[in-house]
Order: sequence, then C-alpha cells, then structure tokens
Amino acid sequence: MAEDERLSRRTLLAAGGALAGAALGAGNAAAAPPGPTVPADTGAVQGNRIQFPNWRGPGDPPPAPSPAPQPPSQRVGYCIVGLGRLSLDEIIPAFAEAKRSRLVALMSGSHDKAKLVAKQHGLPEDAVYGYHEWDRLRQNPQVQAVYVVTPNAVHRDNVTAAAAVGKHVLCEKPMAASSPECRDMIDACAKAGVRLMIAYRCQYEPFNRALTQAVRGGSLGKARLIQAFNGQTTGLPEQWRLKKALSGGGSLPDIGLYCLNGTRALLGEEPDSVQAQTYSPPDDPKFKEVEETVSFTLRFPSGVIAQCTASYGVHESRSLTVHTAAGAYDLQNAFAYRGQRLFVGRVEGKNAARDEKLLTPKNQFALEIDHFSRCIQENIRPRTPGEEGLQDQILMEAIYESARTGAPVKTGPLPGTGSGLDATRGPEPEEAA
Repeated sequence: MAEDERLSRRTLLAAGGALAGAALGAGNAAAAPPGPTVPADTGAVQGNRIQFPNWRGPGDPPPAPSPAPQPPSQRVGYCIVGLGRLSLDEIIPAFAEAKRSRLVALMSGSHDKAKLVAKQHGLPEDAVYGYHEWDRLRQNPQVQAVYVVTPNAVHRDNVTAAAAVGKHVLCEKPMAASSPECRDMIDACAKAGVRLMIAYRCQYEPFNRALTQAVRGGSLGKARLIQAFNGQTTGLPEQWRLKKALSGGGSLPDIGLYCLNGTRALLGEEPDSVQAQTYSPPDDPKFKEVEETVSFTLRFPSGVIAQCTASYGVHESRSLTVHTAAGAYDLQNAFAYRGQRLFVGRVEGKNAARDEKLLTPKNQFALEIDHFSRCIQENIRPRTPGEEGLQDQILMEAIYESARTGAPVKTGPLPGTGSGLDATRGPEPEEAA
C-alpha cells in the first residue's frame, strides 16, 4: 500500500472518530433541531385542527385536510343493538375511522357472543346487555345513542324501548316492516325528545353524493331516465331475511330499497306513481314467503322515469345510471360497501368520451355514524330522519300493491312535509375531513 494511501486512510479514520465524538457529546446536551422548521413541514394549530399549507404543485390536486378527531371523552357513545354479520363485519370496525363517535356498549340475545365481542374491542363485561336490559342501559351515562341492527320486524320495539330510556336512535334500513310501525317509532322518539335517524349509508358515501351534486347541477342537462339495479344470490332458506314475519318482504325491502331511496335522494323529488311486478321461482323453497325479484317503475313530477330492479337470483351487480340528452352518469358498485366508480359519458366535438371521476373513498358507515353524532351534539335534524324511512315504507307498500293488482298506484309526497325538494330530509351532511 502506498504511503499517500495510508495517510489518506488514517486521515479519514481520524475524521470519523472526531465526528463520532462530537455526536456523542451532542447527545449529552439538548438535542438540536434537525434543520429549519417551516409551516409546510410542521403545520400550525388552527382551532381544533392541525393545518398544513398545500405543498403540492399545480399539476396535482391539493391534499385533503389532516384528520381532526374529537378526544374520546367528547365523542358520542354508542350501544350496538344486535350482533349479526353487518354489526361485526362493518359497523363495529367503522368506529376505528369515526371522529365523533365511539363504541361503549353491546346488546345481544347471546351473552357469550356479546362477551367475546366486548373483549375483542376492549369493552368491560358490564358493558354487555341483553335485550331485556333497557332499564339497566338507562343507567349508563356513557351510552348516548343506540344503533339498532336487528331484523326489520323488531325495529319498532327496539327503537321505542331506546327512546323510553332517553337514548338517541340510529336505526338500520328498512325502518320497519310496515308504515304504522314507522309512525310509532317517529312518535315515540318525538315524545321522548330524542333524535331518530335511518341508516341510509349511501346518502353519506362520497361517490353517491358526487353523483347527486352533478345531476342536480345540470352540467349534462336535465335528467330524463334513471336505471337502478341491485342484485345478488342468496342461500340458506332458514335465514330471517327469507321469513316474511321478520323481514316484511324479500328482495324489495332488503336490496331493492337502495334503488328506491337512491333514486329519490338523487332527484330530491317524490314519485307520483309506481308500477311493479314480482317473481319467485315456483320450485325454489327459499321463496315460499317472499319474492326473489322485483321490478318497478317510478314516475316523477319533473318527467323523469326511473326503472328499478332488485333480485336475489343473479350474480352480484349494483349500478345506478342517469341518462340526459347530452350524456350519462354511470355509478358502478353504487350500493356496495366499497369499490364505487363514477363514469361520465358525453360528446366532445365529433367524438364520444367516457371519463372517470376520481374521488377519495371513505368508510360510509363511519360517515353516517359521525353525521348522527354531530346532529346529537349540535341539535341538528339528521339528513335521513324517520320521515325518510316512513316515505320509503309507504312507497314499498304501493309497489307491492301494484305487483298484486297489475295496475299503477298513485303516490306523492309524505303528508305534512310539503312538495319541495328533499322534503323528508334534514340539512346536507358536512364534508368529512
């Protein structure tokens, strides 16, 4: 090895030792900042949020605001009533993404199941309730609201029991098994002075909201025709959804309701007539009590015609398409828990174009729960109150009547709500951040 190379190596080793010693000495003193701090990197406190300036260039959209969850002690506490698949697979996990809401209790007919779920989610064993323990639930100040996720035919009893013990109520759709039951629920909550909201999650989901805003904005002209489809296969004939006494019907109240409510929410209007037909395979014992398939046409005062179909007998598909004279909007996976895609078709010069509108997906269960929490905290009428569920129930009864008689049935706005847009709905939900 040449002398100059050895010197160079000794010089580097010595320099490295000096740097290491300096770093060790620095470790015994106050740590120096890593460099200059700028708002683009550190953000700034503004109210209850950490705000960062837009660090992106003009070629990219600005980032969404950073999350601003409420402290857990300030969030609305919920008791989930009913621990079936929807509760375990979607609703309870959604609390991890909620910013105004927290899970504090469970109610179930199976104590062993509820005890296990409580343990899995860090709840104490005394936060588990049976369906007969509403009076004990009354004594729990952490529970401000209940989310009812039981079979349709027992919604009324669950909701009126919750109202009687002073708890606000978020109730799964369909609201009940009949319109008189819906009215009982509305009356009970009004008498108790508690809020009632029906869990129409799609009205809080970003892609469905973007479609509604686009259609009402009229950039492609007036809506003329709507096609809504919701289909899936179903098995296990012993499940409660195939028992009319518990479900109130088959594919219509379960998945056809998404077509019905989605179309109403999209336009903000109420149909003035419906015409429908149902079908069930005569050799399939699953459909002895309820329909497999329902198809119905809604006519609206503005002239829009909506063709809606739901079926338990086809491969899963969920779509909502709005046609205008200038183009069409196509929302794929419209009623699914996730995977929505929104396309816009139109003419550009001499060519046809089909563009996809890219949005940030968000957990629609967390969005709806947080909306209800905000309504409780700020004394706001929910976007989807009991009247929204009642109107759908009245329309479903008209659909069944039309299918039975083969004739169209006249419908209209819910009595007492007026004929304006969104007459059965509260204010728009806030944009979730």
